[in-house]
Amino acid sequence: LRRLRGQGRDDKGLGVAVLLRYTLRLLTLDQLERATALICALEVLRRQNKELLGAERFAMGLWVGRSTTPNRISDFADQLSEYRNGRLRNLPSPLQSCPWCQTALTANSLDLRPAPTKAERVGVRCMNHVGSCPFANPDKEGIPLVFIDEQVYRELPCFVIATVDKFAMLPWLGKAATLFGRVHATAEGRFYGAGDKAPKAHTPLPNGLRPPELIVQDELHLISGPLGTMVGLYEVAIEKLCTHQDASGHPVLPKIMASTATANHADKQIESLFGRKTRIFPPQGIDALETYFSEINTKDPGRLYIGVAAPGHPLKRVLLRTYVALLGAAAKARANPAVDAGLADAYMTLVGYFNSLRELGGMRRLVEDDVKNQCESKEQRVPVEGHAASPWFLNRSIGEPAELTSRVDTISISTIKGKVAKSHQEQGTDVLLASNMISVGVDIDRLGLMVMGGQPKTTSEYIQASSRVGRSRQRPGLVVTCYNVTRPRDRSHYEHFVAYHQSFYRYVEAQSVTPFAERALDRGLSGALVALVRLSVAELTPPNAVMHIAQFRAPAQQLVEQFVSRAAEEHQDKVRRWATNRLDNWEKAIAKAANTFCYSRYDDGPKEPTLLRLALDEKLTELPPERKKFIAPTSMRDVEPTVHLWLSQPGTRVR
Repeated sequence: LRRLRGQGRDDKGLGVAVLLRYTLRLLTLDQLERATALICALEVLRRQNKELLGAERFAMGLWVGRSTTPNRISDFADQLSEYRNGRLRNLPSPLQSCPWCQTALTANSLDLRPAPTKAERVGVRCMNHVGSCPFANPDKEGIPLVFIDEQVYRELPCFVIATVDKFAMLPWLGKAATLFGRVHATAEGRFYGAGDKAPKAHTPLPNGLRPPELIVQDELHLISGPLGTMVGLYEVAIEKLCTHQDASGHPVLPKIMASTATANHADKQIESLFGRKTRIFPPQGIDALETYFSEINTKDPGRLYIGVAAPGHPLKRVLLRTYVALLGAAAKARANPAVDAGLADAYMTLVGYFNSLRELGGMRRLVEDDVKNQCESKEQRVPVEGHAASPWFLNRSIGEPAELTSRVDTISISTIKGKVAKSHQEQGTDVLLASNMISVGVDIDRLGLMVMGGQPKTTSEYIQASSRVGRSRQRPGLVVTCYNVTRPRDRSHYEHFVAYHQSFYRYVEAQSVTPFAERALDRGLSGALVALVRLSVAELTPPNAVMHIAQFRAPAQQLVEQFVSRAAEEHQDKVRRWATNRLDNWEKAIAKAANTFCYSRYDDGPKEPTLLRLALDEKLTELPPERKKFIAPTSMRDVEPTVHLWLSQPGTRVR
């Protein structure tokens, strides 16, 4: 805690201490709530001992996409007004309840400070005055949560949760430099970076603040393919911006702790992403099956996998029959007095997993119609020559299915997960349809039944998704995979079902990360290089400082070597040539400029002309060649322009 408060440094300010990343575009809110509860505990300790832990509060920062949280305070003010007027359904806050006492937040919990007309920050306050919640006092700071981008840059919370997609905004936003300790002054809990004018009564910080010293990367195995390739380029800039010098002048790199579940050849992936060797933490002890925090449990049942295929029948029919049978059997088990009620409850909610939203949408219609109708009469479906009611199934009424996909907004996802976590008798969710979103961050111990709609695209995804059920030793999981035998891959997995499932960790695919391939450099080098140069050199950080590249070409050229050193030896000459070419074109574009340039339209100030452009920019074809070099994405996943399709009529010729 002393280190977080800045003890032992020249400055006494509070910088960013931890940068916690999630690979999802959509951060699950239960993760945020648990992390904020930890920060709340630290804040309670700080209030009790300010002499040791300092005057600045511990706070949780949320730095994610604008679909989850607003980027500007003015945007939040509009959302809060719409919510109070009934035009917005959900409270515009990532937290819906106090993480300390679980009291629901209301519109009165959110306020603009110091005044609505001159808002500089958003306060979040608990409304539990009766229970004496430490975050309900209106005279003190409320819940230590900062979720507006503007406020994150000003307050610099000690703990920041971000998504890797957000790193794409680093070259577009000069204010993001403050996250890495690039500040020159502080006053009244605010920090001022390059281009910001500090008030008269301020404390100068000539050496800035320490950058993040610990980076926690969750779900590392998802950082692969095109996403991992783009992230690998930006990691060069991230590491340099997080590096500081010790008292003797030696560079101190940030510690990176990554958690991965099913990665094969993770050492190669980590070296491509971070340029570092892999060290397993905690290391294994004498017994290879036991570590400091885990051991193999051979006594309790785990997960049972069943494969279903029906040649000559479409997959939808197979899924329909499977859903009806499992739902009816679960109802029969719960009605059996010999079966423990808590155990039977694990199978009352069926989780349906699908590889695409198209397949999920088709199954949703079946659940709302055919599955519902057949479940209501399943008990009457008896074997041939049977006269009594079915010995295996019970009639059951099925409600509307819940959904965990990207089509559902953030607040609704949190509500659905909270509802499903309760017993079926309390909440009544019969069917939960999910895409690969369920593979990460859904830790609901109650779930015990899943139906996979076809074999997932990768074995790692199959393991991750199916592990969402049977997470409790009291509730073993049942995973039923329905195969489409017209697909060669599905048919192969069905034919080798037993051998595959007895050792499917052996089939986990190696992660592919190639940040210095030519296509990757073509799409990602400009954004990563501008981020590194702009945020590293204080004189180049303000929006209009793009014009000064010629004056600071020497330090910019030195930063090019950061990219060169991370590339393999056979690629270093190419990387140096490409990066130097970007700087040459930067200078050339500025030299030809008729008026003042700025970096991007996302900065404060003029919006045109800008150095950075999107791949889908309509004016891109009108720009000179040197400015076309600076196409940068605003998301790690959207890097390609559209492709034109020309349709020729018979008898015509297309040139």
